[in-house]
Amino acid sequence: MNLVRYADLVLLAIGAAVAIPLGAPVLGYAIGAGTWLLQRVVQEADKRWIAKVDKPVRRAGYTLFEAFGRIWLLAGGIIVAIVVGDRADALTAALIILGAYTVAFLLRISSGPPQGQPAR
Repeated sequence: MNLVRYADLVLLAIGAAVAIPLGAPVLGYAIGAGTWLLQRVVQEADKRWIAKVDKPVRRAGYTLFEAFGRIWLLAGGIIVAIVVGDRADALTAALIILGAYTVAFLLRISSGPPQGQPAR
């Protein structure tokens, strides 16, 4: 089950093995994958931090703030790719982030309600 939990990261590794030899910009791939890995680290740290919050309303607010913050982090990665590299790097970073986000989103909605929360 842990492999499924990290399917987005497996996708990054497989994607690198396929895309880079086919000519994808290495800088764009590295920035996209690095940004995705960074947001996953932030997600895990924030999950532990938010779990310690007692009040449900405050927890919901922190969760919302954290989710939007990670989206802005991903958008910032794409901006960095175009500033440091060029359009091809930014497109590659955006596609890597989109692919990893899509896999993570599909896994999240298919896994049901979060553990520790009653289903309604």
